[in-house]
Amino acid sequence: MMRRRFLSTLITISLIAKPMADYVQPAYALIVFDPSNYAQNVLTAARSLEQINNQIQSLQNQATMLQNMARNLQSLDFSSVGQLTGALHRIDGLMDQASGLSFDLDKLQNQWRNQYPESYDATIKVSNVANAARERWQSALQAFRQTMGVQSLIVENVRGDGDLLADLVNRSQGAAGALEASQATNQLIALSTKQQMQIQTLLATQFRAEAEDAARKAQSEEAARETTKRFLGTGTAYPGN
Repeated sequence: MMRRRFLSTLITISLIAKPMADYVQPAYALIVFDPSNYAQNVLTAARSLEQINNQIQSLQNQATMLQNMARNLQSLDFSSVGQLTGALHRIDGLMDQASGLSFDLDKLQNQWRNQYPESYDATIKVSNVANAARERWQSALQAFRQTMGVQSLIVENVRGDGDLLADLVNRSQGAAGALEASQATNQLIALSTKQQMQIQTLLATQFRAEAEDAARKAQSEEAARETTKRFLGTGTAYPGN
């Protein structure tokens, strides 16, 4: 009987202990540290961070390059072309108003033959010779007058060119990019070209006036000889000669 009771008690305890064992959790888990794996992970993370930094630096460089390109392509918001061409047009208009001998080659040749003949016809009247001499004098006077007009207009333009020159230099020095600086420099060159054209025009008018005056004096001498010759005649009226 004692044996039966002991077996029965042992079976009961085993039956009770089995379900309880299923709910028992370990009090702690064992953590294993692998130095080699940890070092590899750190190295991989460092390389990834370096790649990211390189990509960021590359994007920054591209952004800077695009900004520089934008500045280099920025156009100058100022143009002096109208002012420069306007001044030259005023001088051209003054040249077109020239009276007397023309600057046009074909017209000049016709006018020259009429006003400065190489010889006088025997039938020409003395009064006609005098009138032609007066026309030459008026033409030479108008040529000098035109020269002074061109000089006055150029002096007026030079005064305006001083302000324009200072403005263009300031814009060139303060240019944000290559295109803006190049455009400002081109306008400075255009200003210099305009001034050279003004000087050439002035020299043309001055030399024209001087040449016409010299031709007038030479023609006057020829006209005086012709008049004197006609006044003296053949010399038969003065037997003593």
